[in-house]
Amino acid sequence: MKQSLHLRMGHQLSMTPQLQQAIKLLQMSTLDLQQEIQQALESNIMLELEGDEFGSFSLDAPLHDKKSDNLDLLHGSEGSQTDIPDDLPIDSSWDDIYEPEPGIEHESVPDYEFGTIQEVSSFDGEFESQRTSTLSLQAHLLAQLDLVSFSERDYAIAIAIIDSINTEGYLMTGVDDIFYSLREQLTDLELDEVHAVLHRIQYFDPAGVAAVDLSDCLRLQLQQLRDDTLHKADALILVTRYLDLLATHEQSKLVRKLGVTEDELHEIVALVRTLDPKPGEQIQSTHSEYVIPDVYVRKVSDQWRVELNPDIAPKLRVNETYANLIKKADNSKDNTCMKEHLQEAKWFIKSLHSRNDTLLRVARCIVEKQTAFFEHGSIAMKSMVLRDVAEELELHESTISRVTTQKYMHTPNGIVEFKYFFSSHVLTDGGGECSSTAIRALIKELISNENVTKPLSDSKIAEFLKAKGINVARRTVAKYREAMFISSSSQRKRLL
Repeated sequence: MKQSLHLRMGHQLSMTPQLQQAIKLLQMSTLDLQQEIQQALESNIMLELEGDEFGSFSLDAPLHDKKSDNLDLLHGSEGSQTDIPDDLPIDSSWDDIYEPEPGIEHESVPDYEFGTIQEVSSFDGEFESQRTSTLSLQAHLLAQLDLVSFSERDYAIAIAIIDSINTEGYLMTGVDDIFYSLREQLTDLELDEVHAVLHRIQYFDPAGVAAVDLSDCLRLQLQQLRDDTLHKADALILVTRYLDLLATHEQSKLVRKLGVTEDELHEIVALVRTLDPKPGEQIQSTHSEYVIPDVYVRKVSDQWRVELNPDIAPKLRVNETYANLIKKADNSKDNTCMKEHLQEAKWFIKSLHSRNDTLLRVARCIVEKQTAFFEHGSIAMKSMVLRDVAEELELHESTISRVTTQKYMHTPNGIVEFKYFFSSHVLTDGGGECSSTAIRALIKELISNENVTKPLSDSKIAEFLKAKGINVARRTVAKYREAMFISSSSQRKRLL
């Protein structure tokens, strides 16, 4: 085959770097966007925040005057202490010359490294709200261990036991496994020694910690109650022998096994329910992560209005001082670099405006189509897919998908993700459509109003929905119920 060269013309769609940046910003979450903006501010000299008093300055003003103005702004008053002396008197301290700021208390603590006394400041007010490191369950137990008199041998066993406790407060490793793992470290170790140390740790705080299983955990908590606690003895028998009957709500068998009346059984079960099945979580606390909404939906004069959250993306502008330094005919390295930064800054600001505009348009379209949700809640949700919004706004479905991913809306019914408004549908007897989200809300409402002694089965719920004209099979009801983490009817049954 002979090789040859051919010239061919054609059209091909290519993504410019600016378009790639716009798409990247569009699909970013609020946290990612804030990090991207911060990175752009640090890397591009042409970008600055609107309202930043120190972002731009006049090059014509004397440097000394500008410094004085900034100091006045920082201290906020004409009579502030800006005249700092070069040297302090030898026999004086800082507080003798300057008054301490309000909210700061000074205390003297020994500096063991240099054998002197140093001053440390303890801050109050807004600093109290800052996050501190949470205390783990192991650290909480180790702190108590140091307060108990243990021999070196028992201390080593206690450390091994505490290391085997999970965040819920239960032993992850059996006592026999702990014994076998310590035999090589401790000579002539016996299993009774491990049990003895475990018995002492089980009386640490919180009550019920270091339990082998749920029955053991409840037993430990009951044993630490006062002896005159009503039904304490019967509750101990219940959790140690008949906990499986309590799980299956075998009321008649429990009455017969314990030799009590039904009213007394209810009081015993009420005492057991006051216990904590996961005592370790009292100490192993976690930080709450709060979702920052991208848009707010409010009802003003009987109309729903959508507004962007101004706090999620600060307003940016081009630094005019640096932009005026650019010379058109200058091709030097510094001038070329400033030109590139200026172009990148303009494109970045334009991409941010495009993101906010698209986000606002999609949010308004969702509110218009899901007005019933804002009026009556999830039970009135209409079926909607990405194509519906894309056709309404004349955008591509992929764009709608990017906009609705990890974006949140503040509504009167709580903060919900944009994706929450999109769901499949089920046909009704009248030829209409019912959203799967509305069906889930109906199922949840039926279960919340059911009789706990005779809970509704999936088949019964399906019959209720069919009576309302919604054709849903029993397995579909089961799928929706499990998706909402609702137990089956047998597990929801309550006789006690």
